[in-house]
Amino acid sequence: MLKFFISPKISNYYSQYLRNRFRVLGIFKFKFFKLGIILIKTNNPLIRSQFANKMTYKKCLKQTNESFHYTVWLPILMSSIAFFLFETNAYSQVYERHYLSGKDAATAVAWDFMVDGGRRAGEWAKIPVPSNWELHGFGTYNYGHDHRNSDRVLGKEKGFYKLEFDAPDAWKGQVVQLVFEGAMTDTEVKVNGKVAGDVFQGGFYRFSHDITPLLNFGQENFLEVEVAKHSANASVNRAEREADYWIFGGIYRPVYLEILPELHFQRVAVNPQANGEFEALVVLNKSVEDGLLEVELFELGDEKSLGKINTPITGEEIQIDGVFEGIQSWNPESPKMYKAVLSLKEKGKTVFEKSEKIGFRTVELREQDGIYVNGKRVIFKGVNRHSFYPSSGRALSDANHLEDIQLMKEMNMNAVRMSHYPPDERFLDLCDSLGLFVLNEVAGWQQGYDTEIGPKVIKATVWKDANHPSVIIWDHGNEGGWDFENEKWFHQYDIQKRPVIYPWLIRNGVDTHHYFQYNAGVQRLTHGITPFFPTEFMHGLYDGGHGAGLEDYWRDFMRNPVAAGGFLWVFADEAVVRTDRDGALDADGNHAPDGILGPYKEKEGSFYTIKNIWSPIQIAPFVMNRHFDGNLWIENHYLYSSLTGCRLEWSLHKLEGFDKEINLDEGKLYLPDIGLGERKRVKIPLSAEFEEADFLRVAAYDWNGMELYTWSWAISGISEFADRLSASSFDMYGLTEVDEEDGLLKVKAGEMYFEFSLNDGQLKLVQKNDKDIAFKDGPIAVGVNSEVEGVNWETDPDGSINIQSSYTSYPKRSTWRVLPDGTLELEADGPLLNGQMVSYLGLSFTYPENKVKGVKWIGNGPYRVWKNREKGVEFGLWEKAYNNTITGYSYDNLVYPEFKGYHANLYALQLLTEEGIIQIVSKSPGMYFKLYNPENSPHATPGVTPEMPEGDLNFLHQISPIGNKFAGPETMGPSGNKIRAVSHGGDQAFGIKLRITFEDL
Repeated sequence: MLKFFISPKISNYYSQYLRNRFRVLGIFKFKFFKLGIILIKTNNPLIRSQFANKMTYKKCLKQTNESFHYTVWLPILMSSIAFFLFETNAYSQVYERHYLSGKDAATAVAWDFMVDGGRRAGEWAKIPVPSNWELHGFGTYNYGHDHRNSDRVLGKEKGFYKLEFDAPDAWKGQVVQLVFEGAMTDTEVKVNGKVAGDVFQGGFYRFSHDITPLLNFGQENFLEVEVAKHSANASVNRAEREADYWIFGGIYRPVYLEILPELHFQRVAVNPQANGEFEALVVLNKSVEDGLLEVELFELGDEKSLGKINTPITGEEIQIDGVFEGIQSWNPESPKMYKAVLSLKEKGKTVFEKSEKIGFRTVELREQDGIYVNGKRVIFKGVNRHSFYPSSGRALSDANHLEDIQLMKEMNMNAVRMSHYPPDERFLDLCDSLGLFVLNEVAGWQQGYDTEIGPKVIKATVWKDANHPSVIIWDHGNEGGWDFENEKWFHQYDIQKRPVIYPWLIRNGVDTHHYFQYNAGVQRLTHGITPFFPTEFMHGLYDGGHGAGLEDYWRDFMRNPVAAGGFLWVFADEAVVRTDRDGALDADGNHAPDGILGPYKEKEGSFYTIKNIWSPIQIAPFVMNRHFDGNLWIENHYLYSSLTGCRLEWSLHKLEGFDKEINLDEGKLYLPDIGLGERKRVKIPLSAEFEEADFLRVAAYDWNGMELYTWSWAISGISEFADRLSASSFDMYGLTEVDEEDGLLKVKAGEMYFEFSLNDGQLKLVQKNDKDIAFKDGPIAVGVNSEVEGVNWETDPDGSINIQSSYTSYPKRSTWRVLPDGTLELEADGPLLNGQMVSYLGLSFTYPENKVKGVKWIGNGPYRVWKNREKGVEFGLWEKAYNNTITGYSYDNLVYPEFKGYHANLYALQLLTEEGIIQIVSKSPGMYFKLYNPENSPHATPGVTPEMPEGDLNFLHQISPIGNKFAGPETMGPSGNKIRAVSHGGDQAFGIKLRITFEDL
């Protein structure tokens, strides 16, 4: 009997590894039991090398010390020996990688490192790879505009990396490629003191060197990498280093070795079409005699073959084509993926094998028509995305990529533009599997590469990313960042011949103009005949842009038959952790806080606006009241999918004041076969509880169970609800006391005491049980110039006191009423202005901000709204604590939803203060309320500093819009314009009716 150490901790991984090896070698299939894997304490590099992918040899041996002895019977021992023997000759039959760095930022590996400038210059230390060195205390932080700012130090440091790694004897006779997925920017590589190849220039691209001749097999090898933050090539600096984004240095994407047989593929390029037609271009590293290339198709996760095609090899470049029957095409709504295994056979023996995950889909650009994928005209609901995370710069983890894509899908987006450089390999893998159209971009922010570097980086981009079905368009730079002479290389290298576009140009059959004003263009854009999709629009600085104006733009797009959607700027704020400023977040003024999301993916209000407007299931507008019969008109806004399998979930809710929401009834309704662009009626089976409910909530879900959007509508009429919420009885109270003194009307009612000015009718003092409450100074008309013409008062038969004011303009009349129980009522006439233009209109009051703790309200929430961004908030009971968040700026205390600003569809609110609760109930439909004026960032542009009414608390008929970084709201569509208030004699306009009470905490 022989005894060996066995480690159960690695058994699952390695058992699968052995099964795969035996399958590939064609020896036999062996069912491994969970006995563990035999580890032999040896210096044999062949055996040691087997664990390079999962764990180091030393770690494996350490784990054996935690294991126990097994008696190994001869069949198992012989099987293991056979594995090692066969593996010696077939080690690299299947494509494999051995990572020298981490696979992503979350699994980074420490390398030796030194930087020659900036912080910690000249100090050798450890740094994680992949990473950007600025985020680890080295070098200099720079934003791309710093090159033109004499007050900024422009860091041009170089970083020096060292690493020792094994090259087992088993690698002899193989080809060893050293691959860098991305380093910023000029990168020189040495192995054992010898230069591995030419310096690679370009910070966003994969490059590799054949280091086979430089290796010492069976020994430790020494890797040295020198990375220059700025390039020796001026066009690289112009394209990458002088751009509108953070400029980092370092090896920020993975580094790995490819161990390949002497004969292998240098490139595999596939072109799987939606109809099952398949072609591929395979480039060998050298020619082969009596060879065959075979492609076999599999379902992902299933070893059942779906068919094979093959072709004889006649040279180093092989063209293969055929048809796979019964496949499903790929699209973002159904991202069907397959595995294609490409085998290189020589004299009947497989000498190399590589698999590619592929999707079958067809891309066409039809002149004066649009972009078609699988024969369907595409409407892009897209966003621009930087590869960025605050604490790691451009070095990202799988979790970062997944979070970004899931948030895009949550906003009902179907497309993403890579701004302004190609993304990580893993991001595209996830776009393939989860379903997003991708516009893949070669760098060049507003200046392009020259004709020396341009062809190289285009080749690197296409070779790396062309097999991803998600990639449907190439962007050749951005906003001037191109040399037209370099375009031909996209067509040279891409066998799929995807469209090549120029963001901001009308060129190559599409129009992608950026940041145009609403209803703009002569023979282009909204009045064009060329397919248009702005690759940047709705610039979202702070709380402007994005959702604000999107509904106007989207309606305008959809009425144009050649509109193809667009891409919002930008996904998230790019505020970086400054390790030189005690970890403070820095967005470089107003250069980088442009996101729908905060730097750590905090959701701003526009997130839900976009989610609403771009939901592929839409509910047509209808009036909700007690007469609602349950009928809804459902619209299908998908590109590819019927609504079969989708569902609505509905629920009826009753509110018990501000304290409780009761679920009265609920149900599910599976949608019928509503085809693309169709509208059909469905009926919610409302129960008798509908008569008791205050609001209806309806959520739409896709066939995978993902929530698309949730709507809610108030059922109770506002007067009905107000009467129920604030019913009052006078029986327990005595007579109201009233006194007129020094131009003030003093009223005592129950526990309350009020003073009103007889000059302007404003409330000047509130006391409860002799304690001051600082609610006062109103009503004051805001939005128009209006003077008080007169004030008078009287006592009602029930003991109430009425103080009536008349005005020169709006409101023509307002009346305070003090009830005997101390309740205040205010009634003001509606807006009868006869043609006057207003940005906002209503009444204001004051209350000290420093006394406010929070607010509860019944109405639309939880986010604030603007006149041109009212979608994305829904009816319900909401609550939030006081905060002073400046959207996209106050990163030290960023709280969403923001407390301050406009809120829609007020039914009632409770302002929670140090002095008690101020409860205000509305009896006027469609009212807004405003809680203080949001502060603006000191870096705000005029477009994002909206007009706001004076006063702390406002009750409004009309609210103001907000603009974006480049323009005011009046350029962004009808909802951004001022409103002309029209009236006619005899109109009975809705006024403002409020009931105000003051309650103890």
